[in-house]
Amino acid sequence: MLEIFFPDEMVKRAWNVPYREFYEKGYRTVLFDIDNTLVYPDAPATEECKAFLNQLKKIGYQIMVISNNKGPRVETFAADCGIGYVAKAGKPLRGGYEKAMEATGSAPRTTLFVGDQLFTDVWGARRLGIYSILVEPMTTSEEIQIILKRQLEKPVLRAYRKRNEADLK
Repeated sequence: MLEIFFPDEMVKRAWNVPYREFYEKGYRTVLFDIDNTLVYPDAPATEECKAFLNQLKKIGYQIMVISNNKGPRVETFAADCGIGYVAKAGKPLRGGYEKAMEATGSAPRTTLFVGDQLFTDVWGARRLGIYSILVEPMTTSEEIQIILKRQLEKPVLRAYRKRNEADLK
């Protein structure tokens, strides 16, 4: 039952994903969450983040951010990075993901989603069949509603890790 919230894989940070390998497998679009995935919550785009996204563009990826944040925060971040965006995406609902894929001309089978939350990022991506990659949050200093969600995520993550340990044996 908890499997609907399981990511396809987990990595420490967004830049630890083997993007070149995914590109060789046919993936062409990467959708990212912003806060706690690419930068600290409410932080502007850093030079490190911009360089990372430019490297993905050089590989050949189309990149968009898809965020539940309000327009100005998401628009400013995306403009600073030179990428597209969907603000007020309503994750885990399908609409924001579909809008991003429509804008990039991609399909679920050629799209990766990278985010830090199970009940919004991962669940939403899985609902459309998008390959989902969960990253560890960059900080634990978050708004109260996110802190509460993180507590609910703990048993799901334990079940995910337990299942994956069993798969490795």
